[in-house]
Amino acid sequence: MPDIKLNIIDRNSIENIFIIPSDCGLNLMELCKSAELGVEGICGGISLCGTCQIYINSTHQLSQLTEDEESMLDSLLHVQENSRLACQIKINESLDELIFTIAPNQ
Repeated sequence: MPDIKLNIIDRNSIENIFIIPSDCGLNLMELCKSAELGVEGICGGISLCGTCQIYINSTHQLSQLTEDEESMLDSLLHVQENSRLACQIKINESLDELIFTIAPNQ
């Protein structure tokens, strides 16, 4: 599998570029946690805490919102039209050149 490029804008407006294998098996929350970008992921990635909210800045076609993700987003602060939970987006080839911003803390 080819490597992909992800552009992550942290809470200090600093762009962090990662080149990673598209088949790494991680989701975006796990990548942000391992890179120490301030994403907590308290619930471990099951859409229960919202501490991994991000804003998708590119036009990539992502997986549909699950009911759990939609419910969590409905309860969070700082939600925008392009909000998603990073724990619900698996890293794969289709995310090449994805740009997203980590939302402010809740």
